[in-house]
Amino acid sequence: MKIIREAMAGTLESSDVMVRIAPSTGRQHDVLIASSVEKQFGDAIRHTLLQVLAHYQVEPVQVIVDDKGALDCVLRARMETALMRASGLDALPWEASNAHAG
Repeated sequence: MKIIREAMAGTLESSDVMVRIAPSTGRQHDVLIASSVEKQFGDAIRHTLLQVLAHYQVEPVQVIVDDKGALDCVLRARMETALMRASGLDALPWEASNAHAG
């Protein structure tokens, strides 16, 4: 998946997360995480972000996350929404991505 513009999803409300995605000129993903629970869950948040990027075969991007204690499912949903907006797609390629999941 190619990211063509900056996009964001989420809010800064408690138990939510704001995800910003932008194109990158680097060779790998640039991930920045600010979280109220980073000491306990920072590694898990990073793992989830990288897992979603790999799942959709996203070319290198910059990801900035401002987490307010969101559950993993919320983080994934916000990531997917930001990816869809940043790639200019009307919907994510569910069928193609599910074929790679098994």
